Amino acid sequence: MKVFLVGEAAEHGDDLRPHLIVPHRIIGLPWAAAYSDVFDEDIAADDVVVSLRFSRPGGTAPPFRLLQVPGAGLDQVDLTALTPATLVANVFEHEAPIAEFVLGRLLEWEIRAAALQESFSPQTWPSLYRRRVPHGEIRGKSLVLIGYGRIGRAIAARANAFGVEVTAVDDNAESDASAQVVPTDGLARLQQRADYVVVACPLTPATEGLVDAAALARMPSHAVLVNVSRAPIVDQQALYEALRDNEIGGAILDVWYRYPGVGEQDVAPADAPLWELPNAWCTPHSSAWTRQLPHRRYAVIADNINRLATGEPLRNLVRPIGGDSSRRSQS
Repeated sequence: MKVFLVGEAAEHGDDLRPHLIVPHRIIGLPWAAAYSDVFDEDIAADDVVVSLRFSRPGGTAPPFRLLQVPGAGLDQVDLTALTPATLVANVFEHEAPIAEFVLGRLLEWEIRAAALQESFSPQTWPSLYRRRVPHGEIRGKSLVLIGYGRIGRAIAARANAFGVEVTAVDDNAESDASAQVVPTDGLARLQQRADYVVVACPLTPATEGLVDAAALARMPSHAVLVNVSRAPIVDQQALYEALRDNEIGGAILDVWYRYPGVGEQDVAPADAPLWELPNAWCTPHSSAWTRQLPHRRYAVIADNINRLATGEPLRNLVRPIGGDSSRRSQS
């Protein structure tokens, strides 16, 4: 069995290798291997491909044992390009850092500690102290989660600890100690009193454009939208106009409408220049990208490779033999 690490995955051979019970041959391939058949003749039926993206325009990939996606989302994987014999699995381990990111951004939105620190000096100290500007707090605020999978539950647990009232909309989850869960048809009602709306659901045909102009108009004028899932769940022009016209308080955006492909350097993240607006806090899809994340993820990936070699059931299997992809990932 050979293990092909494609694109960014090729940088993590050292994270994978120590956890393998058999020293399989590990081969790094460029991003082009995710989209073209140039390297397909090297991939055998017993091999594993680790790639965040996979497609074969105009053709079908050769049969191989497992496509292991080194992330949770499958929206960059064309399952129809895979033969029925190829298993597909994904990996999570990102929910804790994303939840920390969301709470960190919301805390900073209310407290503005960076601005307080920047304004401080021995010269400004007397006047700053005498005229201290009150800042906000998240305790007692209302947070609505769109989606209550792994990420949603991690956010809810942390927000709950800060005294935030959390409600989630999800048709397949149940209420727990951290959040009350209601069906998605309750979203419109909940948005009307939400201080924060956090998008944490997968991108599917049903969720694309879910947060449109009407949804944004229902939010209070001080409310903050947070998107750490997939950008197209929120209509970008409607979001831009709502922020530009101060119809909502702000947005915290870590995911984007366009991403650079192989060799592309000049790619705008969106058509609407959201990053130019003072009430949009924009980051480069980095909420989960901690130093510890690859170590955890590739330990799980190695465990799946070990299971494949020994005939044990795989973890996070989203498409078993035969191509049935009805078991899909949760954010």
